[in-house]
Amino acid sequence: MSRDLRKYMQDTNVRLVVGALLLLFIVGDGLIWLIYGFGAAVMGLLCMFGAFVPIGLILFFLNLSDWIVKRANRD
Repeated sequence: MSRDLRKYMQDTNVRLVVGALLLLFIVGDGLIWLIYGFGAAVMGLLCMFGAFVPIGLILFFLNLSDWIVKRANRD
């Protein structure tokens, strides 16, 4: 019985990120909605999405550069 620890680590990291994002969006924005109302909750969502655009771009370019380097080293 062998265990793939890299796969386990990757699955755990994905679950942690998904859980953190769910907490941020559901609990965080839910509290904004309860305290300040619907308009503030929509603005909070827009701000959260706006904050994730640069993070997404950074991750995209890091993965792109990783793919380019792996392809260049393969040849």
